[in-house]
Amino acid sequence: MQIPAVTDAQELSCDVLVIGGGTAGTMAALTAAERGRDVLLLEKAHVRHSGALAMGMDGVNNAVIPGCAEPDDYVAEITRANDGIVDQSTVRQTATRGFSMVQRLESYGVKFEKDEHGEYAVRQVHRSGSYVLPMPEGKDVKKVLYRQLRRREMRERIRIENRVMPVRVLTADGRAVGAVGFNTRTGEFVTVRAGAVILATGACGRLGLPASGYLYGTYENPTNAGDGYAMAYHAGADLTGIECFQINPLMKDYNGPACAYVANPFGGYQVNRHGERFVDSDYWSGQMMSEFAAELASDRGPVYLKLSHLPEESISALETILHSTERPTRGTFHANRGHDYRTHDVEMHISEIGLCGGHSASGVRVDDHARTTVPGLYAAGDLACVPHNYMIGAFVFGDLAGADASRCTAYEGELPAGQVRDAHELIYRPLRHPDGPPQPQVEYKLRRFVNDYVAPPKSGARLSLAVDHFERMRGEIDEMGAQTPHELMRCAEVHFIRDCAEMAARSSLARTESRWGLYHERTDHPERDDDGWLHHLDLRKSPSGAMEFTARPVEPYLVPVDEFTPGGGASRHLGEVHPEHVATAGQRDVAPVGSGRRDAAAQPRETAAASHSPRILELLALIEEEPELPLLRPFLADPDPAVRRAAVAALSETVPTGTGPALAETLADPDPGVRGAAAASLQELVEVLSPEPELSRGLHDALGLDDAVVRATALDVLRALRIGEAAAYTSALADPDIEVRIAAVRALVSVGALDAVARAAADPAREVRVTVARGLETPQALAPLLDDADVLVRAAAFKTLASVGCPSPHDEAAVAALAAPSWQVRAGAATALAAAAPARAVPALTTALGDPNADVRKAAVLALLEHAADADARAALGTAVLDPDADVRAYAARAAAPV
Repeated sequence: MQIPAVTDAQELSCDVLVIGGGTAGTMAALTAAERGRDVLLLEKAHVRHSGALAMGMDGVNNAVIPGCAEPDDYVAEITRANDGIVDQSTVRQTATRGFSMVQRLESYGVKFEKDEHGEYAVRQVHRSGSYVLPMPEGKDVKKVLYRQLRRREMRERIRIENRVMPVRVLTADGRAVGAVGFNTRTGEFVTVRAGAVILATGACGRLGLPASGYLYGTYENPTNAGDGYAMAYHAGADLTGIECFQINPLMKDYNGPACAYVANPFGGYQVNRHGERFVDSDYWSGQMMSEFAAELASDRGPVYLKLSHLPEESISALETILHSTERPTRGTFHANRGHDYRTHDVEMHISEIGLCGGHSASGVRVDDHARTTVPGLYAAGDLACVPHNYMIGAFVFGDLAGADASRCTAYEGELPAGQVRDAHELIYRPLRHPDGPPQPQVEYKLRRFVNDYVAPPKSGARLSLAVDHFERMRGEIDEMGAQTPHELMRCAEVHFIRDCAEMAARSSLARTESRWGLYHERTDHPERDDDGWLHHLDLRKSPSGAMEFTARPVEPYLVPVDEFTPGGGASRHLGEVHPEHVATAGQRDVAPVGSGRRDAAAQPRETAAASHSPRILELLALIEEEPELPLLRPFLADPDPAVRRAAVAALSETVPTGTGPALAETLADPDPGVRGAAAASLQELVEVLSPEPELSRGLHDALGLDDAVVRATALDVLRALRIGEAAAYTSALADPDIEVRIAAVRALVSVGALDAVARAAADPAREVRVTVARGLETPQALAPLLDDADVLVRAAAFKTLASVGCPSPHDEAAVAALAAPSWQVRAGAATALAAAAPARAVPALTTALGDPNADVRKAAVLALLEHAADADARAALGTAVLDPDADVRAYAARAAAPV
């Protein structure tokens, strides 16, 4: 297909835009339309059969029916289930409005189970309350809702656009004003202007990879790829609780729920292989999942949903519900295995991780009217963070969002052109390279990393590796190829999944405690810390485009819960949360220690704080005027480190007179982020900085600072500009940091202080000695390193002989080294013989052409080329043209040219 022009977009307009036609979205659209607003409902599939309700629902998990349960009891139940981290005002909305929503749904035609007296037949699953209301004909819920949408009076108000997938919410003047997307069947570009936008795109169910490995075999609806999470994030909304994953018990090998909620009221229960009950948790929560996982991993596993003891009438009733209302394929699955509930209990396992406010506590932050932190933007359903909200909560918050959004009318201004262009590029980029990596391969790799590094039990090191992988995969995702609109949709979903994966990893890294049982189990922070972490963890997109975090205290409860006493108060701004050092296993210059030892003096990792200071905006405006240094100096001295970092960036961009000394002065800044920015800027600008005395003095002063990065940078810049002193370089050879000592060796080489360089040959760090070997300029100085204990040092020393000369007895050492056990040493020795006398070198190199390592043979060929005037060398090269390695053959072929 052809890429449509940005200007060829189909332009739509409405008062209220609803994105997602599932549970919450349909209710939001109905409510907004009932209040007189023109509604546009966008669904990337078809509203008739989209969302988590597509295959029906077996019951309501959280119905607070008068006479059966009390709202306050339900709020307390959810508070305990979520380890105290709740905004009770939102949970209370579900508790108090749920019954009227049940009645509203019933008026639409949804059927709920009732007893012989016509009362709702509420069942008890939790030990502290009765909230489960079965739906014997729940398979028709979505059909009933779609019928409501298509009523004549609703059709006049609600326009449905199926097969249209939004990718970004548009914002202007600090509020949501529309969205950008495309038609998943035709590829047509679509823009929408709206007075309010309601996100109702469901959970991020396609985050972790199922045990089956099937991309779409997920516990949650696989079309829910985190679209709304990503759109809310890029629109500037706060998300919260993203570290609290959804993990569920499910049927082994069948990615569907084991449905204990359905089976327990009939007398089913969870047991280990001995038939023993083991779940102590009062609620289906992370704590319950921890107990489940522990039992599964023990010698008491596997774990089962026990049904075989039930009477025939109970089993028949369960089959009717589970094999039709819940998932029709379930009966087929059991039949193909020859299993029957009468003879086989149902083996259970653990689902992949996902993000879902409706079943755990992760999502877009909303208040008790479904409003996000961006004016005009709402979120409802599994996307919104209203813990354990389930189906009734999705309906309630869809209704709340539709009611509040109905205050808005269509946006009349121009849509933000830059945001529209960026969304257009995101959508159609795969068409620019249609033969790029296909989406299934890229998505599989991405989600495998989620399983490997993000799934609990979590640790700082694994989460840090996850962040590194997800950052690197940005480029791989940008290279995905597509040829059809459907493939474009799948490629866009991979972008959403990557965004959610990074949110999950960084949020899990930020919360330095364990909470919610298996949902956020940190092996490096195994205890719950209510004193420090009875907080919501909010994340948002900073002005610089990075993820930044705030620890927001839980507000005092509306319903007291004895286990927790939140006090509210001021939020704790965390800023960006940086990964731990995982490039090497432990410190590079420290020998390994036994597993029982820990560095008691280890300091906690510092994190850089971000800022929204208006001073940054002032600075950005100033940059446009190409300011001189005096105008920038006040920003370099600002109390806010984020402003100072921005000022350093401004210096790097404008480079006024005096930039070098100013950056050198900033190397002493108290904030590590500012110091790092100044060091990076000096390295970036080293070719354009003037070698002035003031800069030299500033850099020499920096050699005495505590920051090793600063000291190493100072040495590098002094060397590059040739404004340093040999005495200062020599002193730096005693620095405790390896990188500083390496920089000192290079600096000494640059000024010809080779005696000092030679003294560094005894440095305890291999990396330093390798640098010394590369910098020495006489065979005599290299001699001690030819016998070094480290393989790589010896290899580097031999390679240097090729450029400084390889006289006797060094040539004899090189010939002997061709028999060394290490291939690196053998390759270095072969390289050295390029500078030796032909009579000594050629026979040895001819023998080396038979070395089992291709790199050694390649080094021998390159050395023989230096002796190509020798007939024996040419003959040896003639045999190498038949070498099995392509590089060896190619280099040997050069000898065919006349001497």
